[in-house]
Amino acid sequence: MVTDQTAVPVGGKRILIGASGSAAVMMLPMYIGALRSALGGTYTVIMTHTASTFLPPHTVELVAERVVGGDSPADWAQDNHARLVAEHDILVVLPATAHMLSQAATGAAPNRLSAVILAANLPVLFFPVMNADMWNKAAVKRNIAQLREDGYHVNEPVWADRYDVGSGTVLHDPTLPPPPVVAQVVGENLRPFSADPVREADRERLHLGG
Repeated sequence: MVTDQTAVPVGGKRILIGASGSAAVMMLPMYIGALRSALGGTYTVIMTHTASTFLPPHTVELVAERVVGGDSPADWAQDNHARLVAEHDILVVLPATAHMLSQAATGAAPNRLSAVILAANLPVLFFPVMNADMWNKAAVKRNIAQLREDGYHVNEPVWADRYDVGSGTVLHDPTLPPPPVVAQVVGENLRPFSADPVREADRERLHLGG
């Protein structure tokens, strides 16, 4: 599923957001609004299958220029990983689940988002969300350390209380920073396209349909 392939002016900020399958993805429209307010630019959102079960893609279409969802091979010719990387300045994985962190740390690419992460030659930021037990597992710690060693930015989560319906208790878990903080971190890591002549040429070619 691909929607609204709006042309983006050459030289403008182009932000690619990868949304993985956490309930926190329901707050994504609020985060895109904060990013747009702080940084301007245009926004493409890649949604994993699980993310789209929490937040309908047609809702994301209200706040993003383009939404790419589903992992059907029939869609890959038009929006494959290489093209999505070439069209953008930065990749922000928000929210980033433990599963997505594991895929990225091991170089696995079973879906479109993980393939884009593996192909990325641009800044990649992860904003993890999971429960405290998962966050404290040695395997998750190893994956985060590996990602940072490989040059990715893994943002420290903010710990907050939440009510867990299943247990009927209040839990203290790592979650997303407030939207203005996320916008600030993204802005600090956003590399101007003009700093990379090769990627600037790629972008010009894509803009002209070459």
